[in-house]
Amino acid sequence: MGARNQAKGEKALKELQARKPQGTLSLVSLDVSKDDSIETAVAKIKADFGHLDVLVNNAGIVTPDPTTRESLRTAFDTNVFGVLLLTDAVTPLLKASKSPKIINVSSELGSIALRLDPTNPSHKIPGEVYRLTKAALNMLTACQHVTIQEFNGTAWAFCPGYVVTDLVGDREERKKRGAESSETSAQGILEIVEGKRDAEVGKFVTKYNKQFPW
Repeated sequence: MGARNQAKGEKALKELQARKPQGTLSLVSLDVSKDDSIETAVAKIKADFGHLDVLVNNAGIVTPDPTTRESLRTAFDTNVFGVLLLTDAVTPLLKASKSPKIINVSSELGSIALRLDPTNPSHKIPGEVYRLTKAALNMLTACQHVTIQEFNGTAWAFCPGYVVTDLVGDREERKKRGAESSETSAQGILEIVEGKRDAEVGKFVTKYNKQFPW
């Protein structure tokens, strides 16, 4: 498990370990917007495990208005550039796996088709910068899929849906608006890891066995 904030990462690790899951859990300090952090994290993973079966790129931010050149750079740095650079850095470890998977946590808001569909509930939601980064992430996922297929792997764009997170706004307010538990999204990612959605490879998927148009 990678975390930009060491203290928050350790807290999350303890909470997960308290549930006594199968296997083991470990923490690696990782900030995908910093090259030296990526390099250090990859070196640790290589030293500890020697290979990587599944990479879940979950880092993401929303920048506040107004939109500036700097806010654009900041958003793309974490939401797109960091995903590309981290994945490139761990590719040798993915190649050492028998059937590697890359899972990029995207968003319905990155769908160009849905943005142009006036019947879609998210049609008029603004957030242009966030939308741009997720649309770019979807294309990156497609590119990664073409590449990783060469060594028996797959790459996935997965939308977690509207869930309770710290990404934007108050958690309680999100619950009042119908946000689901983030565990529902974790279950969706697990289904990809376990191969239960292999028939949908190359699609933009979300939980509950649903898909979105690119």
